Formats: sequence, C-alpha cells, structure tokens
Amino acid sequence: MPASSDAGVGGPTPHSRTEDAVLLTTGHSAGYPCLRSLAPRDIYTIVASPDESAPEFVSRFCDQPVVVPDPEEDVLAYRDALLDLASRPGVRTIIPTDEHDAYVLSRYRERFEEYVDLVVPDVDRLRSVHDRLELFEIADDAGVPIPETQLLTDVDDWRPRHIVKSRYNLLADAYCPEYDPSQTVSVNTIKHLEPGEEPDVAAIREEMKHTPIIQEFVPSAGEYMVNALYDNGEPVAVCQQRQVRCSSYVGGGGVYRESVDIPELESAARTLLDALDYHGLACIEYMEDATTGEFKLLEINPRMWQSLASTVRTGADFPYYYWLTATDSPDVIDPSYDLGVGTHMLEGELSYLLSLFRDSSPHVERPSLPAAISDVVWSCLTDPEFDYLKLDDPLPFVRSALRILPHRR
Repeated sequence: MPASSDAGVGGPTPHSRTEDAVLLTTGHSAGYPCLRSLAPRDIYTIVASPDESAPEFVSRFCDQPVVVPDPEEDVLAYRDALLDLASRPGVRTIIPTDEHDAYVLSRYRERFEEYVDLVVPDVDRLRSVHDRLELFEIADDAGVPIPETQLLTDVDDWRPRHIVKSRYNLLADAYCPEYDPSQTVSVNTIKHLEPGEEPDVAAIREEMKHTPIIQEFVPSAGEYMVNALYDNGEPVAVCQQRQVRCSSYVGGGGVYRESVDIPELESAARTLLDALDYHGLACIEYMEDATTGEFKLLEINPRMWQSLASTVRTGADFPYYYWLTATDSPDVIDPSYDLGVGTHMLEGELSYLLSLFRDSSPHVERPSLPAAISDVVWSCLTDPEFDYLKLDDPLPFVRSALRILPHRR
C-alpha cells in the first residue's frame, strides 16, 4: 500500500496550493470538531484516516480525505504517510487526535518539524505521561492527590477494593525495548477485582501484554476532566468538564458532559502540569473522592479528547487555540468559556445503556434500566446538543450510524 492515497469519496485532487492548511486525523471523535472549528476560518483541511468509511471524510468541512496505513499494523508506515502529507505546500501543522498521533509526533518530532510546527511534548516528557506508574510518582511528589498505585506484581494485600489497568495505554518500543519500532499495541483493559480476590497475575500480564498497575478503588462523588494547552510550561488555555454520564455505568469516556469551573480542580491540574514542565495538549481525568472530597488523578491523554465537541461548544475552541499556538499567535487567544453547557455523544449514550447488560463491577451499583433510559432521554431533551448530529452537515452522522449500528446488535 502506498504511504498515502486520496480517498475515493469525492474529495479534491491532492493539495498543491500555498494557502494555510492543517493535517487532521480521526481519532477519538476529535477530528470532526477540529474540522468544524478550522474550515470556516479558511484553513484548508486534510483529513487522514486508515478507515475509508471515516465519517469525517463526507463532511462538507473536509477539503481533502486521504487514506493512510493503519498504525496498529505498522506505525512506521503511518508515520511516513503523515510525513508525506506534512511535506505538502501550505501545510502548517498537525493536530494529534489519537494516541498513535501523540506517540508518532513526539517520538519523531525533529523529522516532522522539518515541514510543520507542532505543539507536542518531547518524547521523554511523553513517556512521563504515558507511563502511569511514573506519572503518579511525579503527581505524588508535587502534592497532587492520587489513588494508591503500584505494579500488579508488587501487591501483597488483596483485601482492599482494587482496579487493575494498563501501565501504558500504548505499548511501543520507546517504552518497551522488546518491541519492534514498527509495532504498537493499544491496551485499554480495566478489571474490577472483588475484595479479597487474588487474581491470576500471570494470566493478566499475558492478556495485557505487559505488567499493568493496580490501584485502590476510589468511591466517586463525580468524574471530571481538565483540558489544557500549554506552551513551553505556560498555560495557553484551561477548561473543565463534569462527566455527567460515561460510556459505561462503571466508568469510561464522558458521553454527557457539562462545563464547570472548580478552583480546587484547576489548581490540581496546574500543579501537575507545572511539575511536568508541560508542552502541548493535555486531557486530565479526575475522580472526586466521595470520602475525602479530594480530586484524585486518574490519567493524562496528550492529545485532543473524545469530548472535544463539547469543549468547543462552550467557547473553548482548542483546535483553533492549537493552530494559533503552532503559528506563533497565542497572544490573541481568549481562554474564557461558558459554564453549564451540556452536550452528548449519541453513540456513547447507546454504549452506556448497553453497559447495563454487558458490564459489571463489585464496586459500582448498577442503575435500573428504566431510570437509565429516563436519564438519557430527559438530558437529550434539556440539552439537545450533539457531537455529530448537525443539521448543516448531516452526512457524518449518517455514516457514523450506518457504520456503528450493525455492531451494536
């Protein structure tokens, strides 16, 4: 397969103009809000995806769709395809929307910066974020509240309530020397253990393909996200969201969110990012401990986030903030945003309802189906704002529904 190919979906010929252009990918539903943010500002949008049926490809805001190799199959081929696109005239920057983007752009930052300007951490700082064990040590040293965390192989007391999760969301040679540079593996498994249950550690290590971490279960009074863009250790913009409902009743990405402003939450995020001397995008997840009231760190994702459409809806236009920072104009950014704005990811709302049948946890009470349906319907009526469902651009939602629904039966 060539490094990249123009998708056969009615897109224009390869970009050869000298106007400003941006290269976007389609990860974590963040590509579409980037399109809606940047295209109306006369920024030429090139959208890269390994999926020929990507919903972003049929958006009226997509100037050029391009099919690229799947990074799960060969991350170096994916890197080379992005480099090929970055070298085209007029392309100014690349916005990371997927974990592979974050890895590739940081791991090979010098090669990409021969063609474009990036706002991404160096690979050492990226490792501190992707390695959750190291991240929690840094947070603890900075005085940021964290769940008790250790390697699974170091546990000697199984009586407390525990959760097992991957140490790295993405396994790659920069973190795991035994991996070939072309090889990456995404690991998103989370296991809720029964109190007193001693699991089969060897089986879990084999399933997760590395030694994961184990954390104390934090009784939740609410889940929150802090989204930030930092420029060489200085905050460009910071905003907060409450995860009213997640993709599963036991947790996951937010599918119904509301913008908030909690000083203690922002302080925790800024303290952590300052300790990291951070540069780039950061999506930081927190759990409010129902026992202590502390906001405890869960993870950082160094890319655009699943609920980006919700963030943009509040006025915190992070795709444009990223563009302005990459093109040396961060001083014109107004980082204020509206509070109390609620938005939905319809696919995620369906996933939440299905989780009542397929998921379980000894730590989280399962909601009743009638109550869950009532909550979803009522919130959609009171906050009728959706990530993909747009009357002025209906085809991405149609394609997304056609692609998803057969797999949800």
